[in-house]
Amino acid sequence: MNPIYLALDLPRLDAAIALAQKVKGHVGGLKLGLEFFCAHGHHGVHEVAKVGLPLFLDLKLHDIPNTVAGAMQSIHVLEPAIVTVHASGGRAMMEDAKAAAGEHCRVVAVTVLTSLDDADLAATGVGGSSHDQVLRLADLAAEAGLDGIVCSGQEVGEVHRRWKNGFFVVPGLRPAEAANGALGGDQKRTVTPRQARDAGASVLVIGRPISRAEDPVTAARAIEGTL
Repeated sequence: MNPIYLALDLPRLDAAIALAQKVKGHVGGLKLGLEFFCAHGHHGVHEVAKVGLPLFLDLKLHDIPNTVAGAMQSIHVLEPAIVTVHASGGRAMMEDAKAAAGEHCRVVAVTVLTSLDDADLAATGVGGSSHDQVLRLADLAAEAGLDGIVCSGQEVGEVHRRWKNGFFVVPGLRPAEAANGALGGDQKRTVTPRQARDAGASVLVIGRPISRAEDPVTAARAIEGTL
């Protein structure tokens, strides 16, 4: 299986579908985030599904357990391969999310966003390092019966050692030739796709290095060639 999921968070649906069609031979799936879902809803997801690749709905659900369970049930018809919830929503919320998910849908918990570092966590009242917080939330997600977590490539190796059969989604990836921040300064804890894969990542979420490349097909093929 090709582990690359293209982050297809473009404002125009036609542009998103056109990009997906171009690179579908070099990626294993498509990630649709909150921006896409809010702009295009179920209709947009159905249209992208016609490309024929597995879909990852990165909605980062975070609410009381009953509300999150209802949201999970409402997206059954979209048949996503992966859906995200926030681990910080707590064990009961994660348990209900998994119970409400479709039979073939992996539910994974977002631990610490790759846009955050230790100083950002401290400002929100979270003590310790981002690494420690990821491990705490990964343990909680495993106890809740989720399929896996979302974390940065800097943590995935240790999480994989602790959770042998977990499913690990790693975003914030940058090819070796791209300087950190050159393709988006909001990512602070980045590694290369190869480093993440070697450390135990199941899915590699890659967006701007492909979507904003002069030639997206060449960029996707180049990244695929490093794995």
